[in-house]
Amino acid sequence: MMIAEQTDADVAAILSHRHDQGADWWTTPDRKLLKGAPFTTLESALYLLELGVPPDHEALRGVAQLIFDAWREDGRIRTAPGDLYPCHTALAANVLCRMGYGQDVRMKRTLAYFLDTQQPDGGWRCEKYSYGHGEETRYSTPYTTLVVLDLFRQVPDLEDDARLDRAAAFLLSHWDIRRPISPCHYGIGTRFLQVEYPMRGYGLFYYVYVLSFYERARADARFRAAFDALSSKTLDGGMPVERVVPKLSALSFCKKGQVSWAATARWHEIQQNFEKDGRNSAKSGPETLAKQAGM
Repeated sequence: MMIAEQTDADVAAILSHRHDQGADWWTTPDRKLLKGAPFTTLESALYLLELGVPPDHEALRGVAQLIFDAWREDGRIRTAPGDLYPCHTALAANVLCRMGYGQDVRMKRTLAYFLDTQQPDGGWRCEKYSYGHGEETRYSTPYTTLVVLDLFRQVPDLEDDARLDRAAAFLLSHWDIRRPISPCHYGIGTRFLQVEYPMRGYGLFYYVYVLSFYERARADARFRAAFDALSSKTLDGGMPVERVVPKLSALSFCKKGQVSWAATARWHEIQQNFEKDGRNSAKSGPETLAKQAGM
């Protein structure tokens, strides 16, 4: 089966779950955008975008409207009734930016919200103390910070912003700390070092991918160590999937134990980011990337 046919089958499979939570576009009647993992509203939209579905597709337009309906004047996004967490706002805003809404006036307010709430250590934190109030909770939340940096790397003219450099420095410091930190206890261990695709959480692939867009990170030896750790996972230039949530195992673009054309395209983006500094010897140009993507 050709990649294009596999992609069509994957898109159809994802869309088949659109009513699983009792309402349309993977949400619930009370509009919970993160319920029903791995087929939540926010995650399902990202899968479709990874598969090349255009933002003007009916499903993605529906998701965008759900997120904008949940947007508040202070820039935060309420992904479910109840508390508002910066990680949820970051996840929802990231989906909108992936769909091209980065210049929307509401997204500009959300970006300002994050810049206004950056912590002294450079990161962003969720004040949800599921594990108590130990010494480790004085740190910001690595995963939230990573998603926020993923959000900002899609915004033009902020490449040299010192505030984002501080955020990158915080994440690089976690490469040294390793142990679980923040109220949510994110650590760097065996699970982190497995290649997870799609990038659904705090892991090596997502960590290297996002940080590769920041010059301050690319110049750091700790990032280079993380990059080398990820590079060691490749097979003949392709990126195999080591970890995927079982409910996604039927999708062809993220088969566990197999090289994924979509994950490989992200790996090539990382390599191309190194070319900006003249320090990368990536062998795969745009033509190869397009060929592997079935275009």
